[in-house]
Amino acid sequence: MNISILVFGSEIFLETLPDQIRDTAAFSIELIANLNQAVSRIQIAPPDVILVQASSDGSMELCCWLKEQTKLSWIYCILLEDRSHILSDKAKYDELWESEITSAALRQGADSYVWWLPENSFKDNLVKSKAKERLLIAQLMVGLRKAQKYRDLIRTNDLLSAIALSDALTELNNRRALEWDLPKQIHKARSLSLPLSLIILDVDYFKKVNDTHGHLVGDRLLQLLCTRIKHNLRFQDTAFRYGGEEFVIILGNTTCEEAIVVARRLNRIVSEQPFAINNTLSINVTISLGTACLRAEDDTKGTSLLHRADQFLLEAKTSGRNRVIGCDGHMLKTACLQHATAS
Repeated sequence: MNISILVFGSEIFLETLPDQIRDTAAFSIELIANLNQAVSRIQIAPPDVILVQASSDGSMELCCWLKEQTKLSWIYCILLEDRSHILSDKAKYDELWESEITSAALRQGADSYVWWLPENSFKDNLVKSKAKERLLIAQLMVGLRKAQKYRDLIRTNDLLSAIALSDALTELNNRRALEWDLPKQIHKARSLSLPLSLIILDVDYFKKVNDTHGHLVGDRLLQLLCTRIKHNLRFQDTAFRYGGEEFVIILGNTTCEEAIVVARRLNRIVSEQPFAINNTLSINVTISLGTACLRAEDDTKGTSLLHRADQFLLEAKTSGRNRVIGCDGHMLKTACLQHATAS
């Protein structure tokens, strides 16, 4: 894994870092000397490790700010002590003093505190120079391991989220995903002044399919139905299995009239061709659909929007099924197809 490093400090400070760190083949390094620019860069593209030059203006502020960012807590911050008055005092005091200085640096937000003498200060003591370089490289490896664990955790969480938000049978998003996504879609629509609509659809007489052919055939029918629906949606449409044989489709940037057009097309593509369950069994089914569009008075979670579409769906079913009833209560009838169970 290529580790990204943000160096907060001067060009001269960067030159004092070991060659292994400045090797762009192993590390991706960016140098920033301004506090505001560093904060902005970290927020946009968080690095794995931050090397902070203690003598730079804003170094302690950067460490403190980073410590307060819960969502960035995985970034490993190494404070390199190069302030001349601290380094000169180091020779005068004992280990207790050094421990206090180190503790103060760690409390301010650094994950590691390394004494780093200015350029050329190690020339008289090559052993000490190499030891400091090895220590810094070791701390970088700690940051690398922390970043790797974080990325592994993110991948695991993404996988678990995908499992938690996916319907195992149809591979559509599930009801939990709808409850998470619909408020976001409503907020986006209102923020950008865009229309938003949704469809609730239900398979007509689905219980009869289960009672006649069994639940495995019913499950297979739902899978085929969802595949057909997914292949006939637009890029801005998102389908969810709401429960049983009922489905919801969020129609982004879609008006009431456009929602009815989409619903009518789905009604047609479901009813116009039987679903081949296997080599010997095909089943004709129809769907009933209700559509609704977002209104100013609708709540932010989408409860009222869903309820309105559900009421139109109920009206479509009670008035004969195999039809669309839309936002304005206008009913669009399709040619009624006889509900057959086998061909």
